[in-house]
Amino acid sequence: MPRPYPALALLAVAACTPTFNWREVSVAPTPLKAVLPCKPDKAERRLEITPGREVVVHALGCEAGHATFVVLYAELPQAGELGETLARWKGANLAASKAKAQSETPFQPAGALGLPQSVQVRAEGQRSDGSVVQSQSAYFARGTQAFQAVIYAPRITAEMSEPFFAGLRFE
Repeated sequence: MPRPYPALALLAVAACTPTFNWREVSVAPTPLKAVLPCKPDKAERRLEITPGREVVVHALGCEAGHATFVVLYAELPQAGELGETLARWKGANLAASKAKAQSETPFQPAGALGLPQSVQVRAEGQRSDGSVVQSQSAYFARGTQAFQAVIYAPRITAEMSEPFFAGLRFE
């Protein structure tokens, strides 16, 4: 027997679906745990973060609520390069989106190294199509691994950023 109002049942189910379905994920093979609002995809590519040396940057990210959430990491040959690498990574990301930092504060998730370059940056820039994009990025390190956690959106809200950055921790 057919249901009398199948469209209403679909609307009721859709109304119960949260925009952000937060879940803890492992950023394997690193000891970092992160909280993402959607099922992440994985990618990697070679980038020249330090002049003359390419590293493989691994990414775990997804899109939800008109925002992109990404956790990236790179393995460096020496821990002594971490501070410089974090500073260069931050500069390259700001330049790529023609962004200016609006604020910068220290950032050290549980278990991360206490480097002066471990910061959280809020910025506003442009996408390749010229539209405005806000970003909130955190740069930090542990062992010989450099990390970036970033959100890109037309407008970043506390509902997006607080769970994402609070969920970063090392085991």
